[in-house]
Amino acid sequence: MTTNEKRVILETRQSLFIFIIMSSELVKDWFADRFSDLHPLLQKLHVEGGRLRGKVDLYYGSGISGILGRRLARKMKLPGPGSHELSVTISHDDEYLYWNRRFKSQHSVESLFRPVGDYEDGYWIETAGPLSLKLTVDIKNGGWHWRCLQVCLFGCPIPMWLTPSSVAYKEIKNNRYQFHVSFSLPILGVLVTYKGMLDVISEGSDGSE
Repeated sequence: MTTNEKRVILETRQSLFIFIIMSSELVKDWFADRFSDLHPLLQKLHVEGGRLRGKVDLYYGSGISGILGRRLARKMKLPGPGSHELSVTISHDDEYLYWNRRFKSQHSVESLFRPVGDYEDGYWIETAGPLSLKLTVDIKNGGWHWRCLQVCLFGCPIPMWLTPSSVAYKEIKNNRYQFHVSFSLPILGVLVTYKGMLDVISEGSDGSE
């Protein structure tokens, strides 16, 4: 494998994911002295990369919030309400953090994160199609909690009061990875949420049941 094959090579062949993961100091360098405040399993995941899988529960709000939540979910390529198998592949190279999400029977969706500065005064830029988000990280109980600072569409900033607020974090509970992603609006409440516990898939596993 050549030196530029640092990011995950992810192919779908009859639901089989083939991936190559190499270590990177990208995330560690951004957190600098605060990297050690993350749980050791999160440190390992964000240096070596890895793939996680487990069941998550997805649900929508009721009434108007549910309608808006389903519209948002279509843009995010989320499935319907209920319990779903979720696979997440996290990898890095010298410039980007890659986050691939795949619900069972659906295509993989990739988010791209580019670090700017460092933990004290920097942020991450997440890019997914025409949408980009400026994010920082709060470390709580060893967990990685995203906090959105700005949202842009086609490069144009959108007032924060026009966009759903989000709660997105990963923590370690009993040596398992707890994921939580939720979007809400003032007064209307929760639009859509998915959360669950994921486990590491070994490199030689094909991820099938």
